[in-house]
Amino acid sequence: MKDEIVKWIREYFEQNGKDCNAVIGISGGKDSSVCAALLVEALGRERVIGVLMPQGSQHDIDVSHALVQHLGIKHFVVNIGEVCERLVGAIAESGIAEEDLRTNKVYYSNTPARVRMAVLYGISALYNGRVANTCNRSEDYVGYSTKFGDSAGDFSPLSDLLVKEVKALGYELGLPKMFIEKTPEDGLSGKSDEDNMGFTYAVLDRYIETGEIDDPVIKQKIDSMHIANLHKISPMPMYKKNR
Repeated sequence: MKDEIVKWIREYFEQNGKDCNAVIGISGGKDSSVCAALLVEALGRERVIGVLMPQGSQHDIDVSHALVQHLGIKHFVVNIGEVCERLVGAIAESGIAEEDLRTNKVYYSNTPARVRMAVLYGISALYNGRVANTCNRSEDYVGYSTKFGDSAGDFSPLSDLLVKEVKALGYELGLPKMFIEKTPEDGLSGKSDEDNMGFTYAVLDRYIETGEIDDPVIKQKIDSMHIANLHKISPMPMYKKNR
């Protein structure tokens, strides 16, 4: 699998920017770690730029630093905490209650992801880059991503891979276990992704791959999440005039 994806990345850059760099957000989790390692394998470390984007204080930022050091890639650290705070104030100046913004779960959880994507595209513009999307098939299936946030990007090496396949790819790439098996979390709620979803990735992967699941309640939840979030991975609906 590794060689096929590496070849695909090289072909993408050959067709969409022969001299471009790859710009990737580094969270320290399996997806950004595996994707960054793939980019280094495909393009060489000198053409990969990692961006660490903590929101204020991030308890596990050391893992992100360890990854860029392990891969030997150029990197920047951009703390988005103050930007997110100023954005709340700017919107509140329009007449919307600041408390409504701070207590709205959709705004609170999605805005940092969109700010991070703006940072990635800003750096991409400065460094002749193409932004890597790091989403995987399992997360996309249940919409565990932010539209125009981490679901955005110019190319996506992992979006057809289940979580178990991403992990297997990480081991194939020779990444240390700490990057592959790090518990995924959103960095906001203090809970893991699996705690937030209410089921494990192993259960989700099995269901996506085989249609088999033991708990009918979890099946209903996964089905509901999938249907509700299809808009995140579908092309934007477009009105077409009669011709």
